Amino acid sequence: MKEITQRQKEVLDYISEFIKSNGFPPTVREIGENFGISLRAVQDHIAALQKKGYLSQSQKRARSISVLIDTNREGESFSTKVPVLGNVLVNSDVMNEANFDGHVNLAEPFVRPGKNYFALRVRGTSMKNAGILEGDLAVVEAASSAVDGQIVVAVVDDSVTLKRFYKETDRIRLQPENPEFAAIYSNNVKIVGILSSLLRQY
Repeated sequence: MKEITQRQKEVLDYISEFIKSNGFPPTVREIGENFGISLRAVQDHIAALQKKGYLSQSQKRARSISVLIDTNREGESFSTKVPVLGNVLVNSDVMNEANFDGHVNLAEPFVRPGKNYFALRVRGTSMKNAGILEGDLAVVEAASSAVDGQIVVAVVDDSVTLKRFYKETDRIRLQPENPEFAAIYSNNVKIVGILSSLLRQY
């Protein structure tokens, strides 16, 4: 692993602590404001940290920075605050902070470093045969794509649903795990996450 400069370490530490405190990564603008530097300078630091293997980032969506190596937590068990999805605003980005309602503190193995997560409370019984019951807290890894058979959180017609994903010839099938519920077929499905784990209180 290549060595990083002192300022790069400061940027990496800030991103790590921001994720731990908020459950989602900072924007480039927030990093710049924290250090009093330009957006270009922040982007240069992020690019250098990516090249050296400390960060990853998707250019296609906001708040997509993931920490791959946390220099302050080597040998420690990873933990983070995971935002809980509340009532989603119609026509809004599901991952917008306005849609989150509180946080839950989670540690390994429910969460892993380098990944972004959110959680939502399961409503209804459409997935009961997969062992997913009403009231469970579903911990979801943020993702924009899935493979057949994975249980996903998807947005269909401005509604958020938890179903099993299948890609058919000319449409997407979101399959419930309860014969009392019909499958959802649509060409307009937005994947926002893949089920990672479940939390249940007795």
